[in-house]
Amino acid sequence: MTKKENNYCVIMAGGIGSRFWPFSREEKPKQFLDFFGTGKSLLQMTVDRFRPIVPIENMFIVTNVAYKQIILEQVPDLSEVQILCEPARRNTAPCIAYATAHIRALCLQRAYGYTKANKGFTKDGKLTVGSEGSQLPGYLDIDWTKPEMQANIVVAASDHLILEEEKFRETISKAFDFVSEHKAICTLGMQPTRPETGYGYIQFVRDELNGVESGKLKVERSSGVESEKLKDIYPVKTFTEKPNLEMAKVFLQSGDFLWNSGIFVWNLQTISEAFRYLLPEVADRFREGELLMGTEEEEKFIEQIFPKCPNISIDYGIMEKADNVFVIPSSFGWSDLGTWGSLYELSTKDANSNVSLHSEAHFYEAKGNIVVLEKGKTAIVQGVEDMIIAEEGGKLLVCKRAEEQRIKQFVSEL
Repeated sequence: MTKKENNYCVIMAGGIGSRFWPFSREEKPKQFLDFFGTGKSLLQMTVDRFRPIVPIENMFIVTNVAYKQIILEQVPDLSEVQILCEPARRNTAPCIAYATAHIRALCLQRAYGYTKANKGFTKDGKLTVGSEGSQLPGYLDIDWTKPEMQANIVVAASDHLILEEEKFRETISKAFDFVSEHKAICTLGMQPTRPETGYGYIQFVRDELNGVESGKLKVERSSGVESEKLKDIYPVKTFTEKPNLEMAKVFLQSGDFLWNSGIFVWNLQTISEAFRYLLPEVADRFREGELLMGTEEEEKFIEQIFPKCPNISIDYGIMEKADNVFVIPSSFGWSDLGTWGSLYELSTKDANSNVSLHSEAHFYEAKGNIVVLEKGKTAIVQGVEDMIIAEEGGKLLVCKRAEEQRIKQFVSEL
């Protein structure tokens, strides 16, 4: 089992949640809102979910610079240096590359003599304060066997809902153990329960008997403890974008496809090498200032290079290209809370399948509706079916549930 102090968590919290308009808006998007009246925002729930298996000092939140103060207010035991601010939106690959570079720099500084008393490093790797001659190695000279370099990282979004949290943590711990011992990229695939067209899919290879192989990486399943540790971990065959309904039904019936959760687990060395070989145009940007990461110069450096990164997802840039990707089929009450429809599915309904959140709604000859109003407001809804009715801050949305994918378009036209 991995040591807890070697576990790290990267939470992506930079989205604007436009599909939840008007409840979620750019100045305070969905990850900072309390959707279920629990007293906690989605971000706070995400942080708390990881606390038992990741030390709080090893958690990092990557977000837009505009949301830094909100995060400090909602998670007060985080320090400012744990909030990594993106000066521009560049999708998930640059976001994860930034967090990886930051964690790698911290590990290098610990492994090669950096202390809190030191002010940082010069560009040639020398300490500006500290023992003379102390120096960080070049990337190719890193000794990855050093205890300080043993970082196992889980990457997750800030807006996921997990109902069975203990089961979730058990799965993440299993993934931590796997990636700490194998040069593998691991993802969690959700067991599909319906032909969902709103999620991407992962096709995996069922081979639990004689060892598994994914590209250049072969993982032997010996008997006893090792076999049990590798149980239910499979090589990934393909990633598929959001399918149409007909194809989603085929995926569900085959039994070889899982929903792509967007939750990733890997070792620091493994993901660093994946970026180096598969996305050098992103990795090279951050290595230009490797020695500035974790110092007072980091923010200025990121402001300069981050907007120059290509707009590319981690799925397209790394996951679909890597030859050492494995998946753990999982079931712990997961939902990507990305749309009003997903919120509707998760909410308690009345006898006519209506949902009312944050407010009091009275339904007459109405069914299949979701109503979300500002707290304390009352609505009377009559004679409509399968509608989204949401109001916040003087903005009102009335939209068919079946047409919710158009909300983003509507908002952009405003």
